[in-house]
Amino acid sequence: MGPVIRRAEPADAEAGAWCHLLCWREAYAGLVEPGLLAERTSDIERRVERWTSALAAGVVRWIAVDSGDDVSVRDRVVGFASAGTSRDEDAPTELELYAIYTRAAWWGTGLGARLFEAAVGDEPASLWVLEGNARARAFYRRLGFVEDGSTVDEPFFDVPEIRMVRPGG
Repeated sequence: MGPVIRRAEPADAEAGAWCHLLCWREAYAGLVEPGLLAERTSDIERRVERWTSALAAGVVRWIAVDSGDDVSVRDRVVGFASAGTSRDEDAPTELELYAIYTRAAWWGTGLGARLFEAAVGDEPASLWVLEGNARARAFYRRLGFVEDGSTVDEPFFDVPEIRMVRPGG
């Protein structure tokens, strides 16, 4: 059966924040300059604060929880997804997938697709993905997304991103 997927609650903020940082380290190794990646993924307190604030404000995040008896808070959440109203001025869809990550140990298990289903379902959606992230782009293509030609320079990790869109119908 694997991890249980459920809506995150404020009590999940620390475990979610650990998952967020660890997923970035795993997914972006080789895509982001190593020193910058280490710097951007080193502040767990700040990430916990961001998760706590977002969840308290009602932001919907779906988490995949490993419920094993000996799982530490650092490894309890093994994936997450979040979607909402598109932030783009030229939004091709109303819904945007803001984030979807799973820990590397869960890549290829179907967990990402389960998280995607919880966050987006069958709705038309858009997303931004690191241009060099071939694994993620292939995952999104399997879900019906195509590149729409839009690009931005992502300032947090200082790498280019491309937009992908899954149209309706």
